[in-house]
Amino acid sequence: MKVRLAQLLLEKSYIEGEVVLTSGKKSDYYFDCKQTALHPEGAYLLGNLFLDMLPENISGVGGMTLGADPLVTAVSVVSQVRGRPLPGFIVRKSPKGHGTNQYLEGMANFAPGDRVVLLEDVVTTGGTLLKVIDRVTDAGLVVAGVHCVLDREEGGADTLAARGFVLRAIFTRRDLLAAGSASHEAG
Repeated sequence: MKVRLAQLLLEKSYIEGEVVLTSGKKSDYYFDCKQTALHPEGAYLLGNLFLDMLPENISGVGGMTLGADPLVTAVSVVSQVRGRPLPGFIVRKSPKGHGTNQYLEGMANFAPGDRVVLLEDVVTTGGTLLKVIDRVTDAGLVVAGVHCVLDREEGGADTLAARGFVLRAIFTRRDLLAAGSASHEAG
């Protein structure tokens, strides 16, 4: 599954060329995970791989809209199919301004103190994840882990570690390129 996911990510989500990232940093590549996460096979693979990484004692998964939306959905659907149903929640960038005026959507599926894992597509500096952790904690949930598709290895893991969280990634850039080239040579 991991090798096939690497193929899809390199085909659909990995683009070489200079770009400016959300963090403001310049990079020689862009990783648009949504292209793979919104593909049926990509969603299936991501859902399965993330589910396999999750600790047993959690109540669900969530993450910041928009990057985490398809990841959360994929894990939730695959978890149901595999007999380990885990609901999901989405963290808004800002409260919707009406109704319950909350940052988190999907809270009817959770109780205060529930342990959850945050999902993210790409981690660079970890700044966005710190905001998400604060919002999730403020909503009464306990963040039991942080998982991502791609760790760019540009300080995000250290930022999270300083707050007591371990970042677990399906791939680093180096891992992704190695898995993709290995599958290309085998094919």
